[in-house]
Amino acid sequence: MPAAIINTASRYGWATILLHWLIALIFIGQFLLGFVMVRLESQRIAFELIQLHKSFGFLLLGLIILRIAWRLGNAVPALPSSIGALERRTAPLAHLALYAFQLALPLSGWALVSVSTLEIPSMPFNLFVMPNLPLAESDAAEGFWASAHWYLAYAGIALVALHSAAALRHHFRLRDSVLTRMITPSSGGE
Repeated sequence: MPAAIINTASRYGWATILLHWLIALIFIGQFLLGFVMVRLESQRIAFELIQLHKSFGFLLLGLIILRIAWRLGNAVPALPSSIGALERRTAPLAHLALYAFQLALPLSGWALVSVSTLEIPSMPFNLFVMPNLPLAESDAAEGFWASAHWYLAYAGIALVALHSAAALRHHFRLRDSVLTRMITPSSGGE
């Protein structure tokens, strides 16, 4: 039977898998891009990379909102029976933290560009002008949001590393289906 788009009781569907890996790729790429762009000596190249970083930040925000909506409207496959009680309680909290950071990080970046006294418009992928959030411009606000964005980025990447380590633990040490069900989609008959 062909792979299903929606989740089943035991596996994730194509939509969840594609959103998960696309968001993961962009999230990690954004971290690396942000790390590089603020360390460049060439202001011209840094400016171009900042614009690209903002574009992918808005894309990431949209994908995360879509991912959360999809998760709320779809079944979440049950954890394998071998998973203990503590992990059953902490896994949903870890996922909630990942979603919270994935929302907070691009929102803090949007706030940062919104309060900047430089007033450089955000044009995602040069397609349209993204309006600023209704926040007052000031150097103090820009400093606050720059710090918040920086701390959220490092906390978010730490959560991603923890999430990845847990998935690898499930696959290689516990040898259960937690990782494989996010790689191989469900079939309509499961």
